[in-house]
Amino acid sequence: MLVDELRPSPNFNARRCLARPSVLLLHYTGMGSGEGAVRWLENPASEVSCHYVVHEDGRIVQMVRECDRAWHAGQGSWQGVSDVNSLSLGIEIVNPGHAGGSPDYPDRQIEAVIRLCTDILGRHPIAPARVLGHSDVAPARKQDPGEKFPWARLHRAGIGHFVPPAEICDGPALCEGDAGPDVLAWQRGLSAYGYEVAPTGCFDAQTALATAAFQRHFRPARVDGIADLSTARTLDALIAALPYAGAAATA
Repeated sequence: MLVDELRPSPNFNARRCLARPSVLLLHYTGMGSGEGAVRWLENPASEVSCHYVVHEDGRIVQMVRECDRAWHAGQGSWQGVSDVNSLSLGIEIVNPGHAGGSPDYPDRQIEAVIRLCTDILGRHPIAPARVLGHSDVAPARKQDPGEKFPWARLHRAGIGHFVPPAEICDGPALCEGDAGPDVLAWQRGLSAYGYEVAPTGCFDAQTALATAAFQRHFRPARVDGIADLSTARTLDALIAALPYAGAAATA
């Protein structure tokens, strides 16, 4: 009843697992118009698709059945699983993104996203901490839905996992090139939450990208890939708020 239009895309296949979807993945389209994005997603040459598109005026388009595997996540990983497409449902939200100046998402659009997500979560066993952005599962490649996306507003509506970000303050920080036990603890914390980070003890480019992706979702006031006190405290609070609180922690 929420869908305003059906625009079937040929770009899908069967899920490679028997389980129902366990990840809800949100994107921005990163294109100049919603219609242009839909045409691209239904073009066989694009080899990309999604389950739903939400236009700026709140219209919802369905492009792939939920039982099928849409091609929206690409190469990435979450909690050690690389085939995110088989685990997920994908929603593309019409917004030009960073290349287009990162405009705010209109209220009508976010209200429609909330309605759609609420409906999906009512039908699929998707945990709050598995409502993610594209940048969470592919930090090296993607920035969407971006730091302008109102994750806190979705959380107030009962969607996703979120805590108020810790206040930005002066203090010790970890950045690219650092090494040692504090870096190893930070990497383990990111990995425990779900990000693909190798626990090497060296703050490498992969760690910086994952840190920036974490900030983009959970501490959007400053996205710089530096693990400062605010970023570390926010991750600690998120892990503590998980159902298995205390199973992992950062330094």
